[in-house]
Amino acid sequence: MTLTNNEFTHSDDVTGDERVVDEKVTVEVVYGVPHKQKILTILVTADTTVEQAIMASGIIDLFPEIDLSINKVGIWNRAVKLSDEVNDLDRIEVYRPLIADPKDVRKRRAEKAKLEGRADKTTGGRVNPLRVDK
Repeated sequence: MTLTNNEFTHSDDVTGDERVVDEKVTVEVVYGVPHKQKILTILVTADTTVEQAIMASGIIDLFPEIDLSINKVGIWNRAVKLSDEVNDLDRIEVYRPLIADPKDVRKRRAEKAKLEGRADKTTGGRVNPLRVDK
């Protein structure tokens, strides 16, 4: 016999003497591209992995470009493995691959500022207008 309410699903064991309780947890699965974002809220069992929650949400049907072997995932902006279990009220984020390495972009921008005279050639910082070069 199975009884269901908002938080728990109770089912009798085969012997009838013990009761198995499967706690349900609410998680969000999010993904976005510049022109479209989606937040899906789903109810799963407490022992669900991140990968199982992503698959259960159906977000891969909405965004076929998601490949879990390539895309990194995280919970509340903290990288996690697909095999990690979810907790109640977790927000699972599927990340897009980076187009450019942020360190390289920052380095190119600093080099350009030095060449244009907007940065000190020695320190790389802003030019001090009070400093007199000899």
